[in-house]
Amino acid sequence: MINEEIISLKNIGVRFGDIPVLEGVNLSIKQNDFLAIIGPNGGGKTTLLKVILGLVKPDEGEVRVFGENPEKGRRLIGYLPQHTSFDLNFPINVFDVVLMGGYKRLLKNYSKKDKKIAVDALKTVEMLEFRDRQIGRLSGGQLQRVFLARAIVKEPRLILFDEPTTGIDPKMQSSFYNLLSEFKKRMAIVLVTHDIGVVSTQVEEIACLNRRLFYHGAVEEGLKRLETTYECPIELIAHGIPHRVLERHEKK
Repeated sequence: MINEEIISLKNIGVRFGDIPVLEGVNLSIKQNDFLAIIGPNGGGKTTLLKVILGLVKPDEGEVRVFGENPEKGRRLIGYLPQHTSFDLNFPINVFDVVLMGGYKRLLKNYSKKDKKIAVDALKTVEMLEFRDRQIGRLSGGQLQRVFLARAIVKEPRLILFDEPTTGIDPKMQSSFYNLLSEFKKRMAIVLVTHDIGVVSTQVEEIACLNRRLFYHGAVEEGLKRLETTYECPIELIAHGIPHRVLERHEKK
């Protein structure tokens, strides 16, 4: 179903020691959503993604991922973290890095179908011609595309991005977001970012998270209310919102 709920967070609370990181967070993500999560540093954005993935267990509340607990449901999720831990000097090529995204042991028991899916993923991110290149010989933008292919190789129904264009030049950023516009046709996307300017014409909803979830809804409505009501700096998004939206906001 198009509007099927795939992620349900109810009254989520997370503390690191005595420090509250998330408090009373309620969030529903549906199958065809394209959601950008914005908020200040330390506001809990990355922690929220890790709660969905089952990498952080909440102290309070309930998490359901595709109707299951996160540890089981995350098999249907692709994840591209802000910083990918990978030894660029390791003697492995692009194709094998992507193939490993299937979560099997290193280069063991991969079928012809697995390899075809890896080839298709590299085609999708336009990196197939680099399949035999050692991973450390790629540019930052190329490397991010390879990790994106790795995230989608298990054919997820949801993909999570945490600041995916950090350190990538503007041209490669534009190309990356063009890819996302294609992905959203077949999977839900959650994008954590400090600046949604470049995707403002694609993102359908935004959520403002600053320990608590202060707003979750349409981009335009959020622009009207974020700064004064929800304690989320409007300059994070205003420069990227289409002028017609800004004009309507200024007339209010």
